[in-house]
Amino acid sequence: MFVQTAGRPDRAVSALARHRADRGALPRQRLLAAPARYLCAGDHRFGRAGLPVSDEVHDGAAGTADRLVYRMLYLPPDLIGAACGREGKSLPFVADPVVSDPSLRQALAELLEDLAQAPQDLLLDDALMRIAAGLQRHGALSTTPVGVLAQRAVARSKDYLDAHATDDVSSADLEDVAGLNRYELARQFRRLLGTSPHRYLVMRRLDRARREMAGGASLAESAAASGFSDQAHFTRHFKKTYGMTPGHWMALSRVA
Repeated sequence: MFVQTAGRPDRAVSALARHRADRGALPRQRLLAAPARYLCAGDHRFGRAGLPVSDEVHDGAAGTADRLVYRMLYLPPDLIGAACGREGKSLPFVADPVVSDPSLRQALAELLEDLAQAPQDLLLDDALMRIAAGLQRHGALSTTPVGVLAQRAVARSKDYLDAHATDDVSSADLEDVAGLNRYELARQFRRLLGTSPHRYLVMRRLDRARREMAGGASLAESAAASGFSDQAHFTRHFKKTYGMTPGHWMALSRVA
């Protein structure tokens, strides 16, 4: 499935702690009766629905006494790259973590309208094209292409991390897989996928943990099955990424 959702379709919360979502995470926050207030990139902001937040530390809360309701989907960076026509090149970098773009917001709204089921291919492809166009409107693009050898090295590293997400992967392991030294690999990995190998690995573990919890596993069982050293380590990364503890996430999922 190309589009991943953050659990159940809707979450009603009082506030989200400061966190940093995966690159490729596109939220659409809405309130029952009011806009949202949040801190992002060091600035206090106040706004309504449809504000995409990039890979920046941010929080979120209702702007009034009403509770914040939000939806989130994750689009793999390689899918965005294909929609941008930039396969093998760096992705658009949007310097401003919050943008105002009605067309981009509408594309997100159509994908997020119903998260109870996967979007149909035609809807997904059209929305991806419009999202990619929005990112290109607001983002800076590198004119220097990534070499074929580097592309292949990053692809091998990504596949290795996908296959060994629950293992203790070292920099030396990735050097062997990629055929690049760890610093060059980190540089090219970020250019092509918009994040670091370590961050990519953590996010794949969190994906696995959410599936485990949704399937009824306990927090400790989910942490162990997903490659985290212990439940405390798992909880730290989960809250840092999603703005809430995994226990809170499980409780909300059961209520939804």
